[in-house]
Amino acid sequence: MALAEGRPVVALETTLVSHGFPHPDGLELARILEQEVRLYGALPATVGVLDGALRVGLRDEELARLAGTKGVAKLGPSNLGARLASGLAGSTTVGATLIAAHAAGIRVLGTGGIGGVHRGDAFDVSADLLALSRHPVAVVCSGAKSVLDLPRTREALESLGVPVLGFGTDEFPAFYSRRSGIAVDARFDTPAQLASAVAAHLDLATGAGVVVANPIPSAEELPADSYEAAVAAALALATERGITGRDVTPFLLEELRLRTGGRSLRANRALLVANAGLAAQLAVALVADIV
Repeated sequence: MALAEGRPVVALETTLVSHGFPHPDGLELARILEQEVRLYGALPATVGVLDGALRVGLRDEELARLAGTKGVAKLGPSNLGARLASGLAGSTTVGATLIAAHAAGIRVLGTGGIGGVHRGDAFDVSADLLALSRHPVAVVCSGAKSVLDLPRTREALESLGVPVLGFGTDEFPAFYSRRSGIAVDARFDTPAQLASAVAAHLDLATGAGVVVANPIPSAEELPADSYEAAVAAALALATERGITGRDVTPFLLEELRLRTGGRSLRANRALLVANAGLAAQLAVALVADIV
């Protein structure tokens, strides 16, 4: 109904509910993100899988049900169909949420950080990147997760034809850090300017989406030396335990939480809220641009 009426809508993923934050913190945060989107004049559409259906715009009771279900699968493009066929619950990654958003006609998605190329293995690449190249949706994020190889992730986005637009920054953010030394394709300092660039890219009909890089709020930024040491230790432990595939990122994020005394979790929460707010402003500006 909202999309048919031309109202601004923001898609939100649900891996933070079941894999990113301990219960019930993930549910509380998901509700806060929805409130943040509404605060800026857009409508939230939180995406998840329940009862064999991919649901775009979970009701609050459905969100609570998803959060309270044990053994919820983390769903990307490769395992989404099988999970739907099973009739079991699942939370959507950026890649799976992009599929749902594009199918519903939603042009903006808000998240924490996108997946990318993993450190040490150039062939271990998140499905988020390919999904971004196939679905024309703007993904507002704080760059790629800091546990990844950021230079190779940035190169992969360029190769896939996905532009990286910085909001108030000239650099691709490093998730917990505002700076990485890696340049964005262009910088914009107002939602209206950003919306014009996003709309121009989407109008090219290349099929590719857009990464909108929004740095973590400066007050919550983590010192690079502290989190890099924690990342290195967490990666070593993941290798020692043989953790691979889609299980790597949740494991590393939990290790970072433990090794930073919870500071990484607070930083993650802050950047998610900031990104939801910017995603809403972008969605509103895109609608205004059409009108």
